[in-house]
Amino acid sequence: MAPTSEPSGRLPGSHLLKALIFDVDGTLSETEELHRRAFNETFAAYGLGWNWSRDDYHRLLKTTGGKERIARHIDEIGADPAGFDIPALHRAKTELYVALMAKGGVPLRFGIAELMANARASGLRLAVATTTSRPNVEALSHAAFGRPAADMFDALACGDEVQEKKPAPDVYLLALERLGLSAAAALALEDSRNGLRAAHAAGLACIVSPSLYTKGEDFTEATAVVAEFAELADLRLLWRLTEG
Repeated sequence: MAPTSEPSGRLPGSHLLKALIFDVDGTLSETEELHRRAFNETFAAYGLGWNWSRDDYHRLLKTTGGKERIARHIDEIGADPAGFDIPALHRAKTELYVALMAKGGVPLRFGIAELMANARASGLRLAVATTTSRPNVEALSHAAFGRPAADMFDALACGDEVQEKKPAPDVYLLALERLGLSAAAALALEDSRNGLRAAHAAGLACIVSPSLYTKGEDFTEATAVVAEFAELADLRLLWRLTEG
């Protein structure tokens, strides 16, 4: 698909749209099943006897952050999270996830590559704002693009760099700070209610495309909800949606 030749769109307040800020898990790629596999294989390696089903993981995803998710599970089974080395568990899970991602098999979501290429060609900057850790972002970037994340994005803001994770706005505010832009000059792309809430709290307009684990969530505050990011890839719909 050829890059659009249309001029930059405008967000409310007549500010030129200058950047797109992407969530990662569920937005750039349907990674959650690989995360679930990495959690379960780590739990087995530690002899914990835990195994998260899809239904379990769907529920646990309402809690953002891997360490936080583990703590919630421990609390749900009636144990004391303080009795477990949650950071060590999460480090082991991350190492396994990175290794599994390196083997491939987790493609970008439909339309993401074209959207990124066309946005870049039109002069828009690209950033990431995610609750996942930087090693996970790097693993996906190498698997999907064959290049480091810094080659693909102008700014990276990851969950291990902020005090509060989504739905708090911290990671989006960090992305905006690193871009040197106001919220009015950027647009967030998300797949989940927690991500939408985080973007909204940071003052960002947000377009949502639900993923495997987020279909049916409430996206009332979204600028628009699209079935696939491919609907935005030629940028024409994006310009219309973000015009003041």
